[in-house]
Amino acid sequence: MRPLDIAVILLYFAAVMAAGLLLAGKQRHVSDYFLGHRGLPWWALMMSVVATETSALTVISVPGIAARGDLTFLQIAFGYLAGRIGVAALLLPGYFEGTQDTAYQRLERRFGPGARRTASAVFLFTRALADCVRIFATAIPLAIITQWSFTAGIVAIGFVTLIYTWVGGLRAVVWVDVIQLGVYLLGGIATLIVATHLAGGVDAFGRAWEAGKLRTLDFHLSFKVLYTFWGGVIGGGLLSAASHGTDHLIVQRLLAARGLKDAQRALIGSGVFIIAQFALFLLVGTSLWLAGADLPGMRGDAIYPTFVVTHLPAGLAGLVVAGILAAAMSSHASAVNSLASASTHDFYAPLTGREDPAHLLRVGRWLTLVWTAILVAGAIAFRDQNTPVVQLALSVASLTYGSLLGTYILGGAWPRARQIDVIIAIVVSVILMSPVVLGAVIPGFPLHWLAGMAWPWYVPLGTAVTISVGIISSLFGRAVGQTAGRPQASV
Repeated sequence: MRPLDIAVILLYFAAVMAAGLLLAGKQRHVSDYFLGHRGLPWWALMMSVVATETSALTVISVPGIAARGDLTFLQIAFGYLAGRIGVAALLLPGYFEGTQDTAYQRLERRFGPGARRTASAVFLFTRALADCVRIFATAIPLAIITQWSFTAGIVAIGFVTLIYTWVGGLRAVVWVDVIQLGVYLLGGIATLIVATHLAGGVDAFGRAWEAGKLRTLDFHLSFKVLYTFWGGVIGGGLLSAASHGTDHLIVQRLLAARGLKDAQRALIGSGVFIIAQFALFLLVGTSLWLAGADLPGMRGDAIYPTFVVTHLPAGLAGLVVAGILAAAMSSHASAVNSLASASTHDFYAPLTGREDPAHLLRVGRWLTLVWTAILVAGAIAFRDQNTPVVQLALSVASLTYGSLLGTYILGGAWPRARQIDVIIAIVVSVILMSPVVLGAVIPGFPLHWLAGMAWPWYVPLGTAVTISVGIISSLFGRAVGQTAGRPQASV
């Protein structure tokens, strides 16, 4: 890159780090560190939710999907909004009954501590896998810019993020998210303008229309076509309900709101915002195709960052690349913070009996270090695959989202469900879904069931398995109990 671009990137990193530290406030105890004093405004939380769930995955991968396909990925976002509306109406009120530190304390009230720890363990596993992909995604533009290997980029990202997360806590992460969301959206708009100009102006989109690149809706009912309306609304809706209603990465932000109404505004607002954001970056991908940026042999995730480096004016290219990297690291910081939070509150505190807030703050910071090391190691393991990273991340997250969502549905809709039933349901669902999901995205995985199933259907399938197993277990357990309680006939 040009010297001015490098200078802009370094200056932007310094400015973001300074802003994060200045806005963090004093971390007196564990609630300050993990929940931002429970006093963050709804609009900041809304923007943080959007930045956290998309980050570099949207910025670099979604344009590649549109450049090599069409706009049908947008149908997933319609389901995202529907799922968030359902969570805001049905799940969020329960999170604001009393004081909760993680998403899984609610399950303890309904079933017991075993259910809480099982669900939290599933979250830790899922979030760790998904964030390994996020770090890998961030290493792609970094490799293009610096010519570093993926491994070197992953280690560098993990190190910088560790420093940031260790000091700032959730409050710093949220405010930096607000800044960085604006920066990478500005970068997307700038790229759309420049690419459209290179393609010959707005009239060039006529060529995209004739080539079928602007197709947005596909009403075919298919379990194998990646992006259809029904897969988007049903699969995307249940995926969003699971990720925003049971995943502590997002629920942690909602718990940091000033009250239920603010949390609902932030959640539903993020659903509207995400549709607009996906539309922007899909159109960026179409404009890149029109400008001839999709070169033979190039991986789809590299199309956007390569165009930024080679075609945007000096200074602007540096700012866009800095936005991609910084937004991704902020999202990674959010994941590390939420993993440390769940580990501290759901495992360390109840198992050791230590409840002192100052002590838990120290423990939470050390667990931040542990989780950073785990995520960096996992990201290196993903570096040799060629699946679009946004598709890979959503597929991996879908492995256990169905079991988490199914557990909450069992708790609210099936009064007979006991703690042992939901634990069995979670375990069976994860075991059965592993060959379906991991077999599709991890090269050399020993089993691959339902080959060809599109990833938007993973969460509906996992949810159905969890609910079915939970119901069967509760009925079987009741039948066994009744049989055991009957007097034995004399021989």
